[in-house]
Amino acid sequence: MNLLQILLEASSSAGFAAIGAGIAAIGAGLGIGKIGTSALESIARQPESTGDIRANMIVAAALVEGVALFAVIVCLLVVLG
Repeated sequence: MNLLQILLEASSSAGFAAIGAGIAAIGAGLGIGKIGTSALESIARQPESTGDIRANMIVAAALVEGVALFAVIVCLLVVLG
């Protein structure tokens, strides 16, 4: 039994998938906002390490966005499957 079949059996309607996609989008927005806030506070405290902080912030934001995109795609597969 593959992952898509398990997800289709677990969800009784497409409404749950839409709610899941919405939660993923909200979670990604909150996560990236938290990353940006922490990076700006760190840069304000140690301006000499701006480049390192910025690079780490971009990598972390990309990872959060990748997880959110994966969650949205899984929800779309459930809705359209």
